[in-house]
Amino acid sequence: MPYYGVALALAVGLGLPIAVLSAAMAQGKAAAAAMEGIARQPDAASDIRAALILSLALIESLVIYALLIFFMLQGKLPGVLDVLGEGAKAVAGH
Repeated sequence: MPYYGVALALAVGLGLPIAVLSAAMAQGKAAAAAMEGIARQPDAASDIRAALILSLALIESLVIYALLIFFMLQGKLPGVLDVLGEGAKAVAGH
């Protein structure tokens, strides 16, 4: 089970940035599509705006869930001295 700590550290360190980048790209694409839709049909601007706000809220909720999971997993990470082993504890004076 020595790889558990490594896998957990990678999940914590890479999971949130990947989620944030993906959400930022999705929000940009949704906004661009909404602006294009409003430009093509100005009469439907209120309907497009409502759908855009709903979709942006759902995308942002996924990032908030990713942040919650990040904090939960961060609490499970072992300490630095635990990872480095007995040699580091001897140097630190424990």
